Amino acid sequence: MPATHARSYYAASVHVPAPRPPLRGCERAAVCVVGGGIAGCSAALHLAERGYSVVLLEQHRIGWGASGRSGGEVLHGVACAQETLDRLIGADGSRVVWEVASEAVSLTRALIEQHRIECDWTDGYMLAALKRRHDRELRAHIEALQTRFDYGTVRYVPGDELRATLASRRYRSAMFDANGAHLHPLAYTLGLAEAAERAGVHLFEGTCALQVAPGRVRTEAGEVRADHVVLCGNASLGPAAPALAAKIIPVTAHVIATERLGAARATALIANGAAVSDMNWVLDYFRRTADHRLLFGGPISYGRGADFDAGAATRKRLLRVFPQLAAARIEYAWSGLLDLTRNRAPHFGRLLPGVYFAQGFCGHGIALAGMAGKLIAEAIAGQAERFDVFARIPHRDFPGGLRARRPLLALAMLYYRLRDLL
Repeated sequence: MPATHARSYYAASVHVPAPRPPLRGCERAAVCVVGGGIAGCSAALHLAERGYSVVLLEQHRIGWGASGRSGGEVLHGVACAQETLDRLIGADGSRVVWEVASEAVSLTRALIEQHRIECDWTDGYMLAALKRRHDRELRAHIEALQTRFDYGTVRYVPGDELRATLASRRYRSAMFDANGAHLHPLAYTLGLAEAAERAGVHLFEGTCALQVAPGRVRTEAGEVRADHVVLCGNASLGPAAPALAAKIIPVTAHVIATERLGAARATALIANGAAVSDMNWVLDYFRRTADHRLLFGGPISYGRGADFDAGAATRKRLLRVFPQLAAARIEYAWSGLLDLTRNRAPHFGRLLPGVYFAQGFCGHGIALAGMAGKLIAEAIAGQAERFDVFARIPHRDFPGGLRARRPLLALAMLYYRLRDLL
C-alpha cells in the first residue's frame, strides 16, 4: 500500500482520498508523468486538457513530498536574483523568466477558481527586513520591480506601519505584495490531482519509477510505454535519473503549527493576514491559518543526528519573532525536503529525447511548479519557446558527489548563517 502522508497540520486538516492502486502490468499512454506533486499534477492536467492520454506515477501518495508540506506561500518571481539571470541567459531571456514566473501566480488563482479547489487562499505577502542592509536592498528591489518590470502591486512599508501590522519588534521595514498570497498546499495539490482525474488522467500511487528511457518507464511491478516522459520528482526522484540528482541538493526544512489561538489573538499577530518571510539567507517564514493558528517555518538541516529536535529548534525561532506566544502549545511539527540548485534558478529541460523534467524550485514551488507543468505541456504540444528559455539556464553539479556534497553545503550555509547573525 502507498505510504501515508507525514503527520502535519495539513494532513490533519484536509480530506485525503482513499489510496489509488499501484501500477501492475503494462500501461500505454501518450505521456507518462513521474511525480504526484504540484508540477506533476499540473503537467498531467494541462496535457489531458490538450487531448493527450496521460498516466501519472507517484511513489507514495499525491502531495506526499514538498508540495504537501511547505509553508504554502504563493510568491512572484524565482529564488535567484534577476541580475543572475541577466548574466546567465541575457536580459531578453531574463525578462521571459520574469514574465512566466509572474504568470505563475495568476495561473494558480485560475486553477483554483476553475476547478473549485478549497485550499484556504488568502491574499497578501510581506518580505521583511531585519537590518539596515536589508532595508537598502528592499528599497532597491521595489524600485526595480516597479520600473524595470512594471510590477505595480508592491510597495514599501516603513517601520511604524509595519509594527501596526505585525506584532513583532524584530523587523524594521517590509515590502508588501498585494499579488502574493498563501494557501493550504496539500489541499491544493490534491485538488489538482482530482481535476486531472476528471480530465482522464490515470493516477497510480505506491509506484516507484526505477528506470527511465525514451518511450518507457519501468516500475517494480510493471511499466508504462509512452511517447513522452515527464519527470517531476524533484528531491524524491531517486535512482531513476542520477544526472538530475547531481544538479540539486535536498535539504530538510522544518515547520510547526501552534494550537488554535482564536480569531482575535491570531489577527493581532498579523493584522493584514499576509504571509511573511524575512530577508536572511536562512530565513524565517510564517502566516496565519484558516482556523487561527500560527504556522512557522525556519531552520533547515543537513543530515543532523537523531538527537536533533526540529520542533524545539523551530519553536525557539518562533519565539524570537513572537515572544508573546511563549505559552502557546505547539500542536504539529513536521519536516520535508526542499530542493536547491547551486545558482538558485529553476532547472527545467530535456534529459533524453522525449524526456522532460522540472526541478529546483528553491522555495518558490507553489506557483512556479504549477507553471512548470503548463510549460511542459506547451513544449510537448510543439510550443516550446518559453520552456526552452528556462532550459537555457546553465546548472552545475554540486561539488563532492552524492556523498560529500552535504557536508560541503553545510559549511557553506554556516558561512551564510554567520553572515545573517552579523
